[in-house]
Amino acid sequence: MTTSYHEQQPTVLVFDFGAQYAQLIARRVREARVYSEIVPYDIPAAEVARRAPTAIILSGGPASVYAENAPHMDPAVLDLGIPVLGFCYGIQEMALHLGGGIPRTDIGEYGFAELEVVEPECRLLEGVPERSQVWMSHRDSVGTAPAGFSVTARTATTAVAAMEDPARKLYATQFHPEVAHTEFGQEIIKNFLHTIAEIPPVWTMVNIIDETVEQVREMVGSDRVICGLSGGVDSSVVAAILHRAIGDQLTCVFVDHGLLRLNEAEEVVRVFRDQFHVDLVHVEAEGRYLTKLAGVTDPEEKRRIIGEEFWQVFFEEATRLKGVKWLAQGTLYPDVIESGSKTAAKIKSHHNLIPFPEGVHFDLIEPLKALFKDEVRAVGAELGLPDEIVHRQPFPGPGLAVRIIGGITHEKLELLRAADAIVREEILAWDRDRTVWQYFAVLPDIRSVGVMGDERTYGHPIIVRAVASADAMTADWARLPHDLLARMSNRIINEVDGINRVAYDITSKPPGTIEWE
Repeated sequence: MTTSYHEQQPTVLVFDFGAQYAQLIARRVREARVYSEIVPYDIPAAEVARRAPTAIILSGGPASVYAENAPHMDPAVLDLGIPVLGFCYGIQEMALHLGGGIPRTDIGEYGFAELEVVEPECRLLEGVPERSQVWMSHRDSVGTAPAGFSVTARTATTAVAAMEDPARKLYATQFHPEVAHTEFGQEIIKNFLHTIAEIPPVWTMVNIIDETVEQVREMVGSDRVICGLSGGVDSSVVAAILHRAIGDQLTCVFVDHGLLRLNEAEEVVRVFRDQFHVDLVHVEAEGRYLTKLAGVTDPEEKRRIIGEEFWQVFFEEATRLKGVKWLAQGTLYPDVIESGSKTAAKIKSHHNLIPFPEGVHFDLIEPLKALFKDEVRAVGAELGLPDEIVHRQPFPGPGLAVRIIGGITHEKLELLRAADAIVREEILAWDRDRTVWQYFAVLPDIRSVGVMGDERTYGHPIIVRAVASADAMTADWARLPHDLLARMSNRIINEVDGINRVAYDITSKPPGTIEWE
């Protein structure tokens, strides 16, 4: 078996102490073009030595180091001679194991703070001005640095805001360099990676693709692979990278449930059958889905029916194919973390678990499981997928079924598709820099009186939803220009027969959600 690219190239291990920022740290390292992986905080030193990372970063965490069940690392990791950088809880964990002082105090420091660099020759803080803005989020803090360490920065309330022991390659900050609020945070991370740990910035999309193609070929051999293609970016990138790796050994099954947006089904077929020449099975199943969904109004019941029917249709097609051993799916790195780490296992179970029907089984292949979403998009662009797929907005698995409030009919789907296409066309033309996270139309289960020409109408309203967000955990309604809203409203009412009113949703998340359901 050949050695994987990740084993050949420098790797940074991020020890996860339960921080909300652990994934962000891994992303910041990758943005510096260095490969990173998140591991449990208590990974044994022997395992770390076996994996031979080029550097280690200790994340923050919500606990006090003095708490009864506080997470603690194997202190022998600090003696391996591997460069280590600790953030927040990480600096306290380092000080605790190496004999520093962490006084118990009721004085915390949260939010912005002014950092004062007191050792300008410090390699970690090279390029950081004498005073700059950083982001703090802690109660405990190091009061006395361990023997061998020098204090390199402080704030008004934190005597040891940064410390280092270059002889042992140990560095730490009480603040969070990984968040955007810290002015020179990414420069600090790059100083650690490139200057201190001497890791070259060589992890690129081309390397990712080459490595993944090699791994897929080795794993699959001469076997056949089936891939469920939805038209979303994850499954599309999986299909494209598998096709590059194994060509005609791949068959994609596109279950067209009739709940996609305008022209999306045709786009999927055009790209994968005509552009990439993938062996594509296109199952047109709108009638089957509408029969199952007739009279169903509860959004959770809609989701259940659509999910079960998808796998029913998919496996009907899969079992017709001969010699298929592998099933490919678009598991991403956050899915792996949330389903496997000690600190994240309580959040949710693996969302990609597949309910194999009795007597049916395929081995799973997950080509994207080392990547974050933005990296998947970059890989898709490198593979030549069109912009409409690479930058496809988040779209719910049940499709337009959860953007139609109440019962679903073919007529309602056509109304919503037409209105939604206008919303997307107008906002995309205005928002060339993609500052709006997500935007779409909703068809509520009401009608209202209107007047068009000299005639009374009794038509449907359309609700326009557009939000700004960094990660979809929170979102604010987008402040679209009035002339843009007016143009959308006029076009929808004039071009979509049956719509006589348009409203704009100005609810943030929380208290609302991005989708309506």
